[in-house]
Amino acid sequence: MDKLRLKAARLGRSRGGQTSKVHLAADRKCRPLALVLTVGQAADSPQFIPVLEKIRVRGPVGRPRTRPGAVAADKAYSSRGNRTYLRKRRIKVVIPEKRDQAANRKNKGSKGGRPVSYDADLYKERNTVERLINKLKAWRGIATRYDKTPESYLAGLHLRAAMIWIKDLTRTTP
Repeated sequence: MDKLRLKAARLGRSRGGQTSKVHLAADRKCRPLALVLTVGQAADSPQFIPVLEKIRVRGPVGRPRTRPGAVAADKAYSSRGNRTYLRKRRIKVVIPEKRDQAANRKNKGSKGGRPVSYDADLYKERNTVERLINKLKAWRGIATRYDKTPESYLAGLHLRAAMIWIKDLTRTTP
C-alpha cells in the first residue's frame, strides 16, 4: 500500500437521475481499498478524510496498515484541511493546486505560504482509480443502479469490489 489514489464518481442512475456518488480509494493495481457512498450533490473534498479513515490493509502478521506512503488525488481534493491532515499523518501529498487557490495564496504575499509542489510522475498514475471505476461499471447492477436503497447499492459495490480482489488474487497465485 505504498501509493494510493482517490476519486469520486457518479455511478448509475435511479428514477430521480444521478442521485448517488461513490468516493473511493484504490491501490496501484486498480483494487478498491475503501468505498463511501453519498448523495449525488455532495462535494468531493469533505469525503476525503472519511475515505482515508476506512482504509485497512491486512498483512501476513500484525495489525492492518492504515497509512499509505503517498496519496494522489484530483484538484477537487486540494483543500488546506486535506493537505494538513496528510501532513500530520506524514503522507506524501500528490494533489495539484487549483488556480483560484494559487491566486489567493499569491495575493497574500509572503503570508500565503509556499507554492504547492507534487510529483508529476505519481500524479499521472492516478488513472488507476478511473480504471477501477470502469471495472465497477462493468457489473450491470452497479452501472444501471437497479437498487433502490443506498444500503443495497453499497452492498453491491462491496460485492463487486470483493470480486475484483478475488480475481486479482487468483491471477497472482500460481
